[in-house]
Amino acid sequence: MTKPRIHLLALGGTIATQPGDRGGMKHGLGADDLVRMVPGLDAIADVAAETVSRTGSSNLSLDDVYALAARIQAMADQRATDGVVVTQGTDTLEETAFLLDLLLDVDIPVVMTAAMRNPKLASADGPGNVLAAVRTAAEPWAKASAVGVLVAMLDHVHTALDVTKTETSRLDAFRSPATGPVATLLEDRVVPLMLPVRDWKQAVHHAVGAAAALRLAGASPVALLWLGLGEQGAVLKAVLNDPRHLGYGGIVVGAMGGGHVPEALVAPLVAHASRLPIVVASRAGGGPLLRQTYEGPGSEIALRAAGLIFAGRLPPLKARLLLDLLLRIEADRATIAAVFDSTG
Repeated sequence: MTKPRIHLLALGGTIATQPGDRGGMKHGLGADDLVRMVPGLDAIADVAAETVSRTGSSNLSLDDVYALAARIQAMADQRATDGVVVTQGTDTLEETAFLLDLLLDVDIPVVMTAAMRNPKLASADGPGNVLAAVRTAAEPWAKASAVGVLVAMLDHVHTALDVTKTETSRLDAFRSPATGPVATLLEDRVVPLMLPVRDWKQAVHHAVGAAAALRLAGASPVALLWLGLGEQGAVLKAVLNDPRHLGYGGIVVGAMGGGHVPEALVAPLVAHASRLPIVVASRAGGGPLLRQTYEGPGSEIALRAAGLIFAGRLPPLKARLLLDLLLRIEADRATIAAVFDSTG
């Protein structure tokens, strides 16, 4: 029986660290090192290993991920592989996975993984996570065209849309609070648990187009501003009142609850809603935003009526990535609102 061809792209991260000179861990291992860490991997697939970078994921840029997406898209278009596994650090794993999901239009599995514990520790999870990711990437049902980009961590498989890092250092740091995992690994099997709804992806594809999605030219960056108890909004007002909005092309507001902001911030937000895309996302991290429950100046009813764009069920980190993509392809306001509305 012919084994699937899996291409492993290594970007660095804890999974690829090694002992440093001062008692800590430093980046340095490459893709070949990761493959050698996993006994029996060659029994599952023919794995080709490629080192893309050797850095912490906090150092990755959006353009780095766009370039990675272009590399994966090219491999898929050329039928050079049956599946792709990407390893990186956990700090920005959920963001990379979601951005790849936005950008890619491929009919092969794309699975990301990482490690919470470094190779020096007795309970290092990197080898097991690589094994899980390769197993998942070898599954025909796991095609990105059907289920999207996946994240395999601690024998659970999550969708890029729903996964989030919920702990700083625990092994079970990655969860999908709203839905649970899409699959689980048991013995030598990858057991699907559900089929995710992908209507939002179709809306993105319709608005952006496959070719335009991989443009590398950056647009004006998107500001990410979180609101908290008693927040006076000085930074928000500085961005809004500056003639060039401090260089930002849009704003994602990490709002409260189902889409609420303090009444003191309503006036500046409303005054600029027609001139700058302002997206409201919930800082709660899970669940769709409200549409017609509460009244009052800072409520979702009032903010929607005033022209603010609501992020559906996207948390602020992922809403920022989608808004950045839409700004890169110069989508108009109506298109931006429609795409975000499709997420929930």
